[in-house]
Amino acid sequence: MPIWLKYLITAALVVLISEVAKRSDRAGALIGAMPWVAILAMIWIFHDNRDASKIVNYSWYTFWYVLPTLPMFLLIPWMLHKGLGFGIALLAGIVLTVGLLLIEMVILKRYGIALL
Repeated sequence: MPIWLKYLITAALVVLISEVAKRSDRAGALIGAMPWVAILAMIWIFHDNRDASKIVNYSWYTFWYVLPTLPMFLLIPWMLHKGLGFGIALLAGIVLTVGLLLIEMVILKRYGIALL
């Protein structure tokens, strides 16, 4: 599959989500919460090399990388509700995510799971 087509499909998905979210917060969030990018990535990976082990590894690591991002989706709206600006809230969400990822990496390393 040509790379430009991959870009087009992936970009169209992001635009679709943002357009739906303009009209309905809930519908946009529902569509956006689905792991579309991960699913598309698995499709592209499988299409390009037909190697199931690549999908196994991709799925495994994606699971672990998603976990520390989840609290960000609680922190940002809380900060915005408290009257803090979007930029500050977004930055705090990113810092929280990076911090939680580093903590997760230390904990998982003790159990023999290396994320990097």
